[in-house]
Amino acid sequence: MNRQQAIAAEHMLVAHLHLARSHAVAHNKEVVLCPSHDHRRCNRDGNWSNDWLLFVDNDGNRRPDQPLDIIRAENTPTPARLRLVSSPRRNFVRFLPDGRSAGTNLTVSICSEDGALLTQVVVNNAGRSRSQRPKKPGNCPR
Repeated sequence: MNRQQAIAAEHMLVAHLHLARSHAVAHNKEVVLCPSHDHRRCNRDGNWSNDWLLFVDNDGNRRPDQPLDIIRAENTPTPARLRLVSSPRRNFVRFLPDGRSAGTNLTVSICSEDGALLTQVVVNNAGRSRSQRPKKPGNCPR
C-alpha cells in the first residue's frame, strides 16, 4: 500500500511541476513551487510532506507579494504515512519564462514512515521532471 501511495504522491508532484513550468512559459513569468506551512511563504526545511505553494515570483524574493500571485495552494497533498524531502539546500523549484529551472537539480525523495526510499522526482536545469524508483531497497536521504 505504501508503494501505491508513493506513486500517487509522485504523480501529484510531477503534475504540479508541469503546471508550474507551463505557467512560467505561457505567461512569461518566473514561477515557484515550494513546500509551505501557511500558504503565504515557502518552508526552508526541505519537507514537502505538508502543504505546497505555487506562485508567480515577479521580483525574485521567493514569496508571493500579493494574493493574486498565488496560482495554487495545495493542502496536505500526500498521505500521512509518507515523508517527502528535497535535496539539501534545495527547498523549492523556480521555473524561468523559458521553462528552465534555475540552480542545481532538485530531487524530492518519497519515503515510507519507517525510512525506506520508495521513489524520487528529479527536476533538471532544463526544467524537465522525471521519476525514478530504486532497484534495491534503500534509506531515505536525511
